[in-house]
Formats: sequence, structure tokens, C-alpha cells
Amino acid sequence: MLTIGIDLGTSAMKLLLADENGTIRNTAVREYPLLFPHPGWSEQEPKAWWGALQSGLQELLSGFDASEVVGIGVGGQMHGLVALDKDDNVIRPAILWNDGRTAEETEWLNTAIGKETLSNYTGNIAFAGFTAPKILWMQKHEPENFAKIAKIMLPKDYINYRLTGVHACDYSDASGMLLLDVEHKRWSKEMLSICGVTEEQLPHLYESYDVIGTVKEEVAVALGIPASVKVVAGAGDNAAAAVGTGTVGNGACNISLGTSGTIFISSDSFGVDPLNGLHAFAHADGHWHLMGCMLSAASCNKWFCEEILKTSDYASEQIDMEENLGQNRVFFLPYLMGERSPINDVDARGTFVGLSLDTTRRDMVQAVLEGVAFAIRDSFEVARSIGVRIDCSKVCGGGAKSPVWRKMLCNILNIPLDLPQTEQGPGMGGAMLAMVGAGLYPSVKECADALVSVKETIYPDPELAAKYEAQYRKFRKIYPSVKDLYKEIK
Repeated sequence: MLTIGIDLGTSAMKLLLADENGTIRNTAVREYPLLFPHPGWSEQEPKAWWGALQSGLQELLSGFDASEVVGIGVGGQMHGLVALDKDDNVIRPAILWNDGRTAEETEWLNTAIGKETLSNYTGNIAFAGFTAPKILWMQKHEPENFAKIAKIMLPKDYINYRLTGVHACDYSDASGMLLLDVEHKRWSKEMLSICGVTEEQLPHLYESYDVIGTVKEEVAVALGIPASVKVVAGAGDNAAAAVGTGTVGNGACNISLGTSGTIFISSDSFGVDPLNGLHAFAHADGHWHLMGCMLSAASCNKWFCEEILKTSDYASEQIDMEENLGQNRVFFLPYLMGERSPINDVDARGTFVGLSLDTTRRDMVQAVLEGVAFAIRDSFEVARSIGVRIDCSKVCGGGAKSPVWRKMLCNILNIPLDLPQTEQGPGMGGAMLAMVGAGLYPSVKECADALVSVKETIYPDPELAAKYEAQYRKFRKIYPSVKDLYKEIK
């Protein structure tokens, strides 16, 4: 039997076909454009996601018996506002997770409503990327479109709707809307009132492994799969990636170096960081997690190499970099799209510090990689400050393919890092959730225990870790010194 896992990413959809033993039988990738109608804005056409799925499935299933497919699970980019009218037509392009237009709405929520009140309602405070501020922005700036809204969905939920005709959302993805009472796993009536929406305008809530329906007959025919295929609710990309890396169970940790960067700490119980520097979300395994999210991670390296250095040969830019680890005199703040965890500053921007006439190309590339790792440690330190013990972590994402970046991160955090045997992130997590939904495994934990293995473990070097400890203490002084300037230069 086969399941299909879908990673609905920001720049591309990645599809994989897996059997019940966790063997990946085939993969396919389809890219789609990002729209930047104004500086700091980020949008996408939902029809591009559906088109990617249609063409990607043809390639994915080529040469395979589609009748063996029993389930589909989607891990998707979080927080994006997909607004549908009464006929389920998309009203406007989706406003994405990394969109920065909602500074005023976010500030209003955090001050007029209050962070403590928001945390009591949802377990979280407002961040510019969350869905609720986007709803308020749309209400204020596009009232005609706002009046048309019959259903509010998240990106992966739109795919599930097109497959099944069901308006559904899982708890992990819903956690990032600032509309969910995360602890009690129900829509917050208080937040719905604040945002001017009703529960009828929101999808039904499910656990990530719950089956929401089967593929509609006409869609099954068009896609070349059985109408009996079960579609599970799926998960937000970080929760799905955590499942795919086996980060389930109390205290397990995963760090993702994707377009965004995350540190994901699984927990059997609900808990909130008192300073709300970390998100308190539901997990795809039926429990909860704490998560720190930075908006620009591997995308920082992509930007610097491709836009500034005019090269896509990332590996060549890292040659001989190891000899300079822990002693770079150049630092980089990786806030190209503002920042979420733990500083929550939509005005923050990327910043180089320490440039001189003898600064080399390698120094600057190294500073970019180190800046991302230092920023991840910022969230790591918040977790430590509330008594969370992290003795080791998984690491995944495109950036984790770089040996030198892994070495930096390992020594900056000063913990061992496990590299999973399969580096498929949200797609593998989606496939595993589909396996549970299809009855191939009794629980997400048992599925993860059976299928996930470690390919390599990287251990910190005490001497290098000490050097990076000193470097990190310099890094953490930079943002407080320049943060007031960002509002003046935006």
C-alpha cells in the first residue's frame, strides 16, 4: 500500500510516494511564483498550488499502480489567509506567512487587546505573520472583499478542500491563526468577536491524522487515483516536518533550516513561555509543542549568494570555511523580512556589522550562515530560561544539507545534532499521517518509531563551542543596539 505526502511550501510543492515501510518510492517537485505587490508584502495564487498538485501527481504516479494509494496527507506553509466566497471561489490572492503588512493590526492586538489577554485566549500573542492580523487588515483596507468572505482557510486546507469538498483544518495549523484556544483545542469565541468573524466562517477542526473524507469522484478521475483514497487533515509544515523526523514524544526537538528557520520542542502537556517569545501550538501527534520561528533562514543564504554574489553554487562559497569557524569578525542579523521569534519586530531588517577593507567574500557568506544559527539559539535560550532541557536535536531542511552549516549550528548550540535518514520534512510527515489515517499504524508515535532512523550524528567540539559561545555573546548585543533605527529607515 502507498500513501502520498505533500509539502506545500512557499516556493514549491514537493510530493512523495511512500510505502508502509517508509520507503520513498518516488518524488516530484513543482515550483510556483511568489507575488510581491508592495515592499514587505508576500502573496500567492491558490490556483497555482492546485495546478502544481495536478501536474505533480502525474509525474509522481508514473510507472506505479495508483490503485495501491490509500491515503494523502498535506503539510503546508502556515498562517496564510485564503478567503473563499459563498461559492467557494478564492476572493483574493492568499496573504502568506512572511507578509509584513499587518504591523498596525499586530500592534493594536498586542496593546489595545493586550498580550496577556491574547495569551489567555489563545496561548500566544500577535505576530505579523499570523492569520488574525491579516483578517483585521482585510477588514480595514479591503472591506468589499471582507464582506464576501464565507470561509477562511489556510493554504493546505484549500488543497484538502479541492480534493474532498470538506472545509477542514487541523489543530497544529489552526494554532498559528491566533483564533484557536490552543489548550482546549477549540475556536476562541473572544478572538472571533475581536476579528469580526463567526465560527461558521471557519473550517471544522480535526487532529492531523483524522480522516476528513475521501477524494471526490470527479477529482479522482482527473488525478488518476481511486475515489476511495482517504485524505487526512494534515498539519502545519513545522508539525509535519517534526513527524517526518520522528520529533514526537515529550522533550523531543527538531531544528529546520528551510526558507524559514524553526526550533520545535515536543511536549505531552500544554505550556506557555511567559514572555511569549515562543509559540505554544498543538502538535500533529495529538499533543502540543513550543516553537521558535525565524522568518528568514536558508533564504538568507539564497538571497546573498544569488542576488548579491550572482551564484547558485552554494557549496563553492563554503569551501575552506571551516578553518575560520568561531573567529569571524563579521556578523549578520538575518532579519530580511522582519523577525518573529523571539524579538517579534516587523521593522527589523538584515544587517551586516564589522565590515572592513580586509573583509572577504567568504567572511560575509560565513556571517550569513552564522547569523541564522545565532538567531536560532536566541529561541533556544528562551526555552532554556523556562526550564526546558534540550540534550540533542534533529536537524532538517535544505540548509541542513550543508556540512559546514551543520557544524556551525551544532557548536553554536553546543548539543549533538541527529541527521534523519530521510530528509523529506513535511512531505514525509504528511505521508506518515496518511498512514495512520488509513489504519496502517495505530498512532503517530508508533509510526515514527517504526519508520524514522538517524543517518548521522554530529557532536560539538569543546574548543569550537567555547569560541562560538564568545561569538554569540557579541551577536546578542547587536540587535538591541540598532533596533530603534529600523523604524526610521523602513
